[in-house]
Amino acid sequence: MINKYLAYYESPIGTIRITADDDSITTLHFMIEMDGVELEPINMNETLEKCIEQLDLYFKGELREFDLKLNPSGTDFQKKVWNEILKIPYGKTRSYLDLSRLLGNEKSIRAIARANGENKIAIIIPCHRVIGSDKSLTGYTWGLWRKKWLLNHEAAVVSNECQLSLF
Repeated sequence: MINKYLAYYESPIGTIRITADDDSITTLHFMIEMDGVELEPINMNETLEKCIEQLDLYFKGELREFDLKLNPSGTDFQKKVWNEILKIPYGKTRSYLDLSRLLGNEKSIRAIARANGENKIAIIIPCHRVIGSDKSLTGYTWGLWRKKWLLNHEAAVVSNECQLSLF
């Protein structure tokens, strides 16, 4: 039997709902509509505690790469896309076309965009780092303003580190 665990995290850009099984994060998403929503009871485990600690560090600009076991539900194709998205470096972006080329089929752009939008573990699987070929901030399930915030946050951290290394 697989146990299910639940926690919430108050980020600078909204409440995040996180679920886990015994040793893996299974979902992480922003709660868009909070008015009148009754939150489910929190049921913490070590996996969720570690995730929350890492989210704290990420939002403080002190963590670039999450060290968490992930177990999102999805098709084999979606998981292949999400694994490729995990390779996008902190503070960098890739286009849907870049991803389709990396996955060996330029014509799969729409399917890749759909898989990106179905990402079950926001921020950790950094779907916010996927942009249009023209550098535009195209679709983000959690709102383009959040995508822009996350990209600006990472760019500021990288920029600040570059400035610090000059001295």
